[in-house]
Amino acid sequence: MGFLGILLMIIFVVSALLLILIILVQEEGGDGLGGIFGGGGASQVGNRSGNILTRITSILATLFLVSSLGLAWVNRTPDGGDVEAAARRLEAQRGDSVEWWVLDEESAPAESE
Repeated sequence: MGFLGILLMIIFVVSALLLILIILVQEEGGDGLGGIFGGGGASQVGNRSGNILTRITSILATLFLVSSLGLAWVNRTPDGGDVEAAARRLEAQRGDSVEWWVLDEESAPAESE
């Protein structure tokens, strides 16, 4: 993991911790699940203005998601790094067409009765 990976990991961890703290500090603004099913909320339908904590939460959540996608992109495996490619290389080394996922009769564990 190069410099970019380490930087993304630091941003990821710091944004996750700050996001947890900011969410815990916020007051419960709505009625919870009761407001979903027709309960009268304190805010109007078109009211989209939030306080500073909701804006910080939105920014931190965006930063968290972008850094997690960046980490996934930086740490992706190469094209030849999958199990199927390894099995094909093993088959090419052995020189015969053997189904590698099937156990041989000799190598199968003995069944206890």
